[in-house]
Amino acid sequence: MARGNFGERLKRERELREVTLQEITSATRIGPRFLEALENEDWEKLPGGVFNRGFVRSIARYLGLDEEALLGEYDLAHGAQVAAEDPPEQKMNASPRWKPAAVVLGALVLLAALIAAGFFAWRHFGARRRVEQQPPAGSSLVTQPPLPVLTPASEVSTPVSAASIAAPPTKPATNGPMDLLVSVIAATRLLVLADGSVAFYDKVHAGENRHFTANDSFEVTAVDCGAVLLELNSQPLPPLGAPGSSGTIKLSHDDLRPTTGGNAKP
Repeated sequence: MARGNFGERLKRERELREVTLQEITSATRIGPRFLEALENEDWEKLPGGVFNRGFVRSIARYLGLDEEALLGEYDLAHGAQVAAEDPPEQKMNASPRWKPAAVVLGALVLLAALIAAGFFAWRHFGARRRVEQQPPAGSSLVTQPPLPVLTPASEVSTPVSAASIAAPPTKPATNGPMDLLVSVIAATRLLVLADGSVAFYDKVHAGENRHFTANDSFEVTAVDCGAVLLELNSQPLPPLGAPGSSGTIKLSHDDLRPTTGGNAKP
């Protein structure tokens, strides 16, 4: 390929400074065949793209030439040849046809991602709201899925004392106040009803101990039964249920038993 103005000037500047191609190669790490291709404007032997421009910039810096000016001459020489090799009509015909399809596909992927994100956000918000929503005072927990109330039929997995199930609704006036100690051994969410009113509803952490008092009854619900230990008037009570499961226990004066030598379990 015949050399143009860019290649001739590059070679002339090198020869005026009495610099050989090997000296430029040693200083810039550009192979001699690439240097010769630049001076001959033999673009097919060059890697192309940013590599060619990097070669021109390194050579201009080594020879003490204006880098931007030399890059401009390279762009003109290289662009003129590319324009000659690729007529405008051919470039128009060679324009990529996949661009509209890629735009549509990208829009569909973005829409699917937004729908999926909205769905998971809705599920997370709904589950969190159901767990954290505080029930009204005196209401039953049967209708609240995260904190189910255990019936006598489920006593195998969540034991409840027979006395609390068969206890009469009225209690003797001579019975004194009831004291409930809740010891927490692992983080969980806890709900305590004292005489039908909400005495506590929040998340508790390991190591916490909480006291509650009532005249007639307690109702204790934990999301993790294995995370809480109960004592009623200093008498240890059985677990609410299996660790990792939620459960509820109802306590009254009938769950207290007289002791003869230490504490007795109800």
